[in-house]
Amino acid sequence: MIKKHNDYYNMFYELWNKIINILERVKILKLVREFYNRDTLQVSKELLGKVLVHEVDGQRLAGKIVEVEAYLGFSDKAAHSYNGRRTSRVEVMYGQPGFAYVFIIYGMYFCMNTVTREEGVAQAVLIRALEPTEGLENISKNRFNKSYEELTKRQKLDLTNGPSKLCDALKINKVCNGLDLCGEELYIEYSNKEEEFTVATSKRIGIDYAEEAKDFPWRFFIEGNKYVSKGK
Repeated sequence: MIKKHNDYYNMFYELWNKIINILERVKILKLVREFYNRDTLQVSKELLGKVLVHEVDGQRLAGKIVEVEAYLGFSDKAAHSYNGRRTSRVEVMYGQPGFAYVFIIYGMYFCMNTVTREEGVAQAVLIRALEPTEGLENISKNRFNKSYEELTKRQKLDLTNGPSKLCDALKINKVCNGLDLCGEELYIEYSNKEEEFTVATSKRIGIDYAEEAKDFPWRFFIEGNKYVSKGK
């Protein structure tokens, strides 16, 4: 019985991968829910190079995703849902794939995740860094209260090279928690530029408390991209 169940799951998984490959080829711009409803590690890698968009007051604030981290739910001691932990804070993780899970750290900084896998599995991908691409003036004002031209070279790199920085820049906050990423306000889309890059892997950052899980190689980033966060 277990083998039959696994066979059905593998068939379903392979079918969705074929659908995603077709969508890639025909360049459907916005990521569909089926993209997120797959193996979390695979989704993590394939989010690299995609574009995160937040539409605010008719303005697109956007950046290419250059760094992510995967959090694999019940068995992952670094995940908020580890061991089936279920609170109001993490409830979104238990819902459908393709929704935004936004949480606050240190009482003032926000971090954005995309929920993955089927409902109830409680896995997600943290967006760690972006390369800003659209709405640079507003992004600059959100981060430094300056125009983009006024920024120093260091400040331009610091616009979105960290999970809380990018949320600040794109005005992603607690109001965005639970937003449907297949909707019209906050979403991820394919880039309209063809680009080849190497996906690099490392341990995740800032989770020394997670015992053996701190060494899992579930951080993925575009090798050589200058907007990748400092924890290389």
